[in-house]
Amino acid sequence: MNESRRQKKVASLLKGVLSQHLLESIQDSSAGLISVTDIHMTKDLKIAHVYLSIFGTEQKDQILDKINKKAGYFRKIIASKTNLKYNPKLIFTYDPLIEYENKLDQLIDKIKNDGKSD
Repeated sequence: MNESRRQKKVASLLKGVLSQHLLESIQDSSAGLISVTDIHMTKDLKIAHVYLSIFGTEQKDQILDKINKKAGYFRKIIASKTNLKYNPKLIFTYDPLIEYENKLDQLIDKIKNDGKSD
């Protein structure tokens, strides 16, 4: 995705605000560890696609639903903490990249271990 400098700056600003407030409002023992891995803004800066990683729980879908239901709350926080012309609509999505990387690491380790046993 070819993002402009402005899109990247707004995404970075949102990432900081959301990271802090996700920890405060969603974190509990059943939620595991939630972190904002990336944010992509539309060209008009009106929609933010927020990618989350969720560790330490198998209830990823339920946690993502809970976060999406609180999207209005997070928009209010963004409006109060930033001075943006448009308060973007937030679309939270699970980021499978970290799980994918872990699976690749496991496969590489398995290949290395199989090579040593020969």
